[in-house]
Amino acid sequence: MSDELKYDESEAVKFIRKLLPADKQDQYTDDEILYVIDIMYDWYEKNGYLSLDMNVTEEEDTDIEKLTTYVKKEIARDGEVEMDPSDIDIIVKGELEYEESLEDFI
Repeated sequence: MSDELKYDESEAVKFIRKLLPADKQDQYTDDEILYVIDIMYDWYEKNGYLSLDMNVTEEEDTDIEKLTTYVKKEIARDGEVEMDPSDIDIIVKGELEYEESLEDFI
């Protein structure tokens, strides 16, 4: 049995929600937070981060600024969710921190 933790969407949402300011933790539904995560994965896919043969060096690691800008543009373009841009920053960074927390157990 592996000690490796698997990505769990509901755990990711809980993790991210805790990083939001107290007055905003209940402002967004789980689906709205997952929507941001889905947009992030679209960006990963478009930029080759999900490719099995990709060798990412430390210097080439995820460009958080480009990722966050992409997420904000997609949310504005889609018009499905209204989010404060600073909250989007927190959600994106929180999702990345959640991913890193899983790597700690590999």
